[in-house]
Amino acid sequence: MAIREIRKIGDDVLRKVSKRVEKIDHKILELLEDMAETMYKANGIGLAAPQVGILKRIVVIDIGDGIIELINPEILEESGEQEDIEGCLSIPGVVGEVKRPYRVRVEALNRDGQKFVVEGEGLLARALCHEMDHLDGVLFIDKAKNIRKSAEEGE
Repeated sequence: MAIREIRKIGDDVLRKVSKRVEKIDHKILELLEDMAETMYKANGIGLAAPQVGILKRIVVIDIGDGIIELINPEILEESGEQEDIEGCLSIPGVVGEVKRPYRVRVEALNRDGQKFVVEGEGLLARALCHEMDHLDGVLFIDKAKNIRKSAEEGE
């Protein structure tokens, strides 16, 4: 496992659309491990592969309930609405208010290549949507209002 460099705003890779993972091999498994380690080291709750310079549809999330690894995630359903403050490891020191669904159902592959569904409300729904946006080259600041410097960098 290794800590990878988190790409920052201005890096072109953050604005590109990621490709589907066709085969889960040792490189993908190593990437999942590295992404989790990188996310924890940076005190984040989510990280998408483009944030470490890899244009693959891979996301890791941990809002405090344990790691969730998603390969080729797709939103099946969303409902409700919430608006809250978001930040991003790729845009340190900046936060903004973003409107997201309150509840989402996401289908993805796990590290064994098996389909599973994760349902999230509140913070988990927000994290899922935020990280999946990264896979399409979308940053939270594209959807945010009241963008400002954060009190705590990396929020």
